[in-house]
Amino acid sequence: MRRDIHGIHHAGILTRDLGALELAYTALGFTLSPRSRHLLAATPGAAPTPGCTANRCALFGGAYIELLGIVDESAPDPWHTKAMADEYEGFRLLNLETDDAEATDRRLVAGGLRTSGVLDLARDVDTEAGARTVRARAVHMDPRTTSEGYVGVAQHLTRNYVHQPRYLQHPNTARALEAVLIVADDSVFDVITDRYSLILQTTPERDGPLAVLNTTHAQLRIVRATHTQDVIPGEPAPAPSYLAAMTVAVENLAVARDLAERGGIETRTAAGGFFVSARHARTGLFFTAR
Repeated sequence: MRRDIHGIHHAGILTRDLGALELAYTALGFTLSPRSRHLLAATPGAAPTPGCTANRCALFGGAYIELLGIVDESAPDPWHTKAMADEYEGFRLLNLETDDAEATDRRLVAGGLRTSGVLDLARDVDTEAGARTVRARAVHMDPRTTSEGYVGVAQHLTRNYVHQPRYLQHPNTARALEAVLIVADDSVFDVITDRYSLILQTTPERDGPLAVLNTTHAQLRIVRATHTQDVIPGEPAPAPSYLAAMTVAVENLAVARDLAERGGIETRTAAGGFFVSARHARTGLFFTAR
């Protein structure tokens, strides 16, 4: 069976204070792309128009971490980002990567999932060859069916404009976004796990309290809310189900940890590396060696 989803496209942290989030991730040793304003389509086939958000990204050549900020409260909000922030800010968005958004959307709908259809996204960026427009296609899951966060799949149309080589070298030696941890309320743990099994076309494996779903390039890890303290002890729980943490692979753990601590960010030892709390990074961050 050919799987049409290969890994994580990007994981998004939402804030109304993009400046503060930028400072935190710079202190953690990430190189960030310049700010870029979003052009968004409200419906399938509609032309993208300037929205209320902009982003900066920590790019790894494959997946990336998006720092997504609401920068103009008066601007159009076709993707309902302001309502999302009104609920709570933090790790709110997870997009999985496909190379064919149309085909993936057809498969998901045929599997009984409700989606937005294929939407177009664009944003202007500077490249070494001058200004260029990043273009992508996205399919959003109906957020009423994804209690853990805003979930979708995305397709790069201009990957080279996003993952520019000059932004891929990080002082903390980061190399990849390898996993996402999802906390599922006990009552919907099986529902959430089954949904991701359908989306990823794979069967979960057990790893202690975790259900682990593997893709070619990344993992999704799902834990019951009652076992959260076994995995991320002491972390805030913003909702019954939520996107809880990311795992970043680095070349040199000692360098990454030293940078974080010299930047005034507390760390604690975790299996295979160290952990930074969502209190500092707006999501839990595991750092592991690669």
